[in-house]
Amino acid sequence: MLSATYHRHRLIFRQPAGTSRGVLHHRDSYFLLLRDTLNPETTGIGECGVIPGLSPDDRPGFEERIVSLCKEINQTSTVNISGLESWPSIRFALETALFDLTGGGKRILFESAFSSGEQPININGLIWMGDENFMLQQIEEKLAAGYRVIKIKVGAIDFETELKLIAGIRKRFGEDRITIRLDANGAFSAEEAAEKLKRLSDFAIHSIEQPIKHGNPSIMAEICRTSPIPVALDEELIGICGSDSKKKLLEQIKPRYIILKPSLLGGFYACREWIDLATGEGIGWWITSALESNIGLNAIAQWTATLGNDLPQGLGTGSLYANNIPGPLEAANGVLHYLPGKPWDLTFTGLSNPHSAGS
Repeated sequence: MLSATYHRHRLIFRQPAGTSRGVLHHRDSYFLLLRDTLNPETTGIGECGVIPGLSPDDRPGFEERIVSLCKEINQTSTVNISGLESWPSIRFALETALFDLTGGGKRILFESAFSSGEQPININGLIWMGDENFMLQQIEEKLAAGYRVIKIKVGAIDFETELKLIAGIRKRFGEDRITIRLDANGAFSAEEAAEKLKRLSDFAIHSIEQPIKHGNPSIMAEICRTSPIPVALDEELIGICGSDSKKKLLEQIKPRYIILKPSLLGGFYACREWIDLATGEGIGWWITSALESNIGLNAIAQWTATLGNDLPQGLGTGSLYANNIPGPLEAANGVLHYLPGKPWDLTFTGLSNPHSAGS
């Protein structure tokens, strides 16, 4: 017999997180706790949360839908994932909690050389939007920390300043030493995108995510066709459900890459469908977290490690929060490690006897 509860937790950013949609100071996550009533000491945990202005779940009724899901599970002792297509982060949390519960509630959802601590995952270092000094400081810190792939968010400050910053990196570090990814979060207008991409291409850019706002597939297709920088779709994938719709989008736009965020796209199965379709079209991909705490990040990282993708992944977000959930994830020298001997501290959920990472 299954039972379900949830716990709300406010995550506080160490420093304001600037995006093209504004600046974030905190983020609320809701943790879904699943138990087998015959073994109540074992708990599976999944995380659902929204990014304002981006997540499909960012609308009235979000917490109420979590409440109704818990009631449904408690009354029927069954789980209906198929009823959550329009609530992707809740579906992701439910999938995660089920995998965790099935694995004994030890936060080992997918066994691999990563979860055993033998092999880390290559990741990129994330540079947040801000003024010139702030962005330059972040870049210096990432380079000093050993990152060889950095992702710079562009589009929030003056474009000429951004060009100057990127030019400065390239002057110091050639593309053989530093790979630069860019993420515009849809900040460029359709009219200015071509010229901006042309100017950015002078600096050996690996790729740029979502140069224009999502929802303009014909314009995005033309940009992908003509851009001197490989284009990756990110927000463009959000809200697209069903194999036929996903396949149609990829065939129309023909991007070089797609970026997959499980909590924005509806979980692991939904992302696996994107991967299979993209592979069939010769489109590359990588996985990115979406500002989750270490609970969500752990699930995404463990799943990613089973996929056999050697590209650096976007999983370096664990250090964003001043009050992140302590656990065995550690980012250092451009890779994400899982440390099996380091315990989880889940007392914030009310669990009286949390499992250690290696138990």
